Amino acid sequence: MAARIISTLGFTVLLLMVSISEASIVYPISDAHRSAALELFTPPDGSFKSLEEAYRALRTLQVLGIGKNEMSASTCSLIIDELKSPSTITKDLFYALKCNQILKCNSDGHTFQDVTSRLQGIINDASSLLDFYYSVGSLVLIKDQATNVDVKLRDADGIFHSIKSLSQSDGRWRYNSNNPESSTRAAGIAFETLAGVVSLASSDIDQSLVGSLQNDIVKLFDSIEKYDDGALYFDEKLVDAHEYQGPLSTTASVVRGLMAFADVTCGNVNVPGDKILGLAKFFLAVGIPGDGHDFYDQIDSLAFLESNKVSIPLILSLPSTVISLTRNEKLKVTVSTVLGSSTPPLTVKILQATGVGSKDTPIIENQELKLEGDTGFYVLDAFSRRADVGNYNFDFKIDLHEDHSNTYATGGQIRVPIYITGAIKVDGAEIAVLDSDLGSVDTKIVLDLAGESSVSLSANHLQKMRLSFHLTSSGGKVFKPHQALLKLRHETSIEHVFVVGNSGKKFEIILDFLGLVDKLFYLSGRYDIQLTVGDAVMENSFFRSLGYIDLELPEAPEKVTRPPPQPVDPYLRYGPKAEITHIFRAPEKRPPKELSLGFLGLTLLPFVGFLFGLLRLGVNLKNFPTATVPATFAILFHLGIAAVLGLYVLFWLKLNLFTTLKVLGFLGVFLVFAGHRILSHLASASAKLKSA
Repeated sequence: MAARIISTLGFTVLLLMVSISEASIVYPISDAHRSAALELFTPPDGSFKSLEEAYRALRTLQVLGIGKNEMSASTCSLIIDELKSPSTITKDLFYALKCNQILKCNSDGHTFQDVTSRLQGIINDASSLLDFYYSVGSLVLIKDQATNVDVKLRDADGIFHSIKSLSQSDGRWRYNSNNPESSTRAAGIAFETLAGVVSLASSDIDQSLVGSLQNDIVKLFDSIEKYDDGALYFDEKLVDAHEYQGPLSTTASVVRGLMAFADVTCGNVNVPGDKILGLAKFFLAVGIPGDGHDFYDQIDSLAFLESNKVSIPLILSLPSTVISLTRNEKLKVTVSTVLGSSTPPLTVKILQATGVGSKDTPIIENQELKLEGDTGFYVLDAFSRRADVGNYNFDFKIDLHEDHSNTYATGGQIRVPIYITGAIKVDGAEIAVLDSDLGSVDTKIVLDLAGESSVSLSANHLQKMRLSFHLTSSGGKVFKPHQALLKLRHETSIEHVFVVGNSGKKFEIILDFLGLVDKLFYLSGRYDIQLTVGDAVMENSFFRSLGYIDLELPEAPEKVTRPPPQPVDPYLRYGPKAEITHIFRAPEKRPPKELSLGFLGLTLLPFVGFLFGLLRLGVNLKNFPTATVPATFAILFHLGIAAVLGLYVLFWLKLNLFTTLKVLGFLGVFLVFAGHRILSHLASASAKLKSA
């Protein structure tokens, strides 16, 4: 039997372990996000449903550097209409101004002045957090777009107090005074609104108010939640179902508010850089969201983190966490901002690299990576001799060349799981049949597990089968794979799997057939022998068909466990069946042609006799009606009789009985009607003739 090499469980484990390791590593925004954004933010009908939806699309595309889309003209027209309409609600004004900030649509100063007057009146009467948010936010946007319009707030302290009255002791906020429920997302909205109040104040805000807000921020960050990989996020605790937005939207709201407040206070916010880095990891770990709202929240928040006055997070990532010793691959590391921008001069070091679950000496210690100028990667050219195949934890550290500790967040020690793979040497393989009593070798065959092997063995229930081999890594150490399985497959498709154990440097399994007769269900016959060896770091994981063994087992006792029924392939049961080819019997021998024609002539003789009889009787058409209506029914009656005769001919040639009877039914009704009319006419004419 030819040996077969196919993908095995070892390769499946490799892919699974790689995906698990990369799940704890975040990557900056890439071209994949840009492609997804173009697909996600292109409206199917050519226009957006609302200005809020339009702003999300425009903002996302702007951050990703894609530029304005083709709907700019129609969006500008809608923006100007909303700004000029006196009935526009504050939410629509807010998003109209946000879109206008990106598109730079033409709008005169009188329009901004009118909008400003309306907004200042709304702020004086506002009672809910969202009313303040949309009104104050709109004035901040007008301040940036129309410098000649006075948007200053005369009573900034009073407005600050009104908004601050909605805060709670744990750092969260209420949406309005009538709703006792507090929200983390509302806290982010409040921070952004109060930052706008500070920027619009006609005079300096009371610093005690600013200080109290900084304390609220610290309290809110005390409730931040954390994943195992260091990602930090905010989520709602108790909030109405219609107000719940999920961790992504909630965290995005807090980030916007925090960064807006940091801008107006020149970065005077007491939030550690590690927490800013944890927030960045959360947004990047999301991947590529499939929803437009989530996509906007992710990109917009990362844009704020990219350039903020608190701490700019730096992201360390690896193009691959699987390094092959066989191909002499290099370990490559890249460092960038969350949007993939370049970083200030820095150094990347490997503090240590240790085997997972191992107490051996680290294979790498205090190794500085070399910067490749043309690629921007920090590279480890070669591993030390102590490096061998296996699963390792690499601890990296980013050191900035200049004192930027207050500007950038590096995260200190960064642990990354890395798999070093290589080809494993397989040798010393042999399979043997042993006598149970003496343990002497009855048959022994040397196997070539790296090539093709096909053995033919035979044994009885008093004998044993032994399989052994050696596995050695590229570093000369004994390699222990995740899977080493021996499978015996009976000719009835019943399979038995055994784990191959190891003792020292040898992997060995001995099957005592006397003790396995119950497990083998006393089934004698041919068993195919298959060996599977696989591991996540073993590049040459394999599955081999080694051959077969003919087993002679005793007869099964009466009450022994019977083999389980084997599953039937649904395709064989319910799939298309083989085409059935009908074989008809050979036709009987026909008579000569002349005899058949003579018989046909005999069948026509009665018809000829019928015609001769009509002539002898003197048949004529003297009584055929001459009037138009009776003549018509007479003709139809005779045509109906001819149709019935023609139907008989068709039935003989091609029609079936059911079709013939249906047509005959219609013809019968027609003949009864026509015959009744013509016979009635003939009876009437005969009566008149007799009376005359």
